[in-house]
Amino acid sequence: MLRRVLQLSIGLVLFGLSISLIIRAVVGVPPWDVFTQGLVRVFGLPFGAFTVIISICLLVLWIPLRQRPGVGTVLNALLVGPFIELGFAIFAEPTELWQRIVFFTVGLVLNGFATGLYIGARFGPGPRDGLMTGLHRVSGKPIWAIRTSIEAVVLLLGWLLGGNVGLGTLAFALLIGPLVHFFMPRLRVPESPRSSDATLG
Repeated sequence: MLRRVLQLSIGLVLFGLSISLIIRAVVGVPPWDVFTQGLVRVFGLPFGAFTVIISICLLVLWIPLRQRPGVGTVLNALLVGPFIELGFAIFAEPTELWQRIVFFTVGLVLNGFATGLYIGARFGPGPRDGLMTGLHRVSGKPIWAIRTSIEAVVLLLGWLLGGNVGLGTLAFALLIGPLVHFFMPRLRVPESPRSSDATLG
């Protein structure tokens, strides 16, 4: 249990910091963050605040899908936004192209690692992942088709609202899956026979 709690906590901190690095790189951000940037541009609230608002709205959508959130799901929804804002306070926007590439690359790898940490802790998926798996279960459509559809919609909306779409957006879309696939099995906390029935993940 101690390892699970530590993994969840460290994973959420690093996940927020990874997003802030990617945004500071200004070479294009992940689809959900394009959408968040668009909302920030239109309504003016901080990026972290909109991250929390979007996550809570997604959890509401879990209700008709009969998805059950775990402790990690709720903490993800509430804490990733503040940790992104913490990253903004730590990392200044780089001026040179090579620095932007380094920021983006470190952020991308860190994002995959952090995802492996918090999902591997088995306290429940993040709000966006849970929406995807819930729609998959209800509709019977393939996971890849549902994820692609969701991210295409939020990317289009974010772009129309003025979010930052660039080569980084494409790079993230292509590389985050393999990175999570690499890290997740290596970071997953094994289930013990006694705790398997009680796990929230």
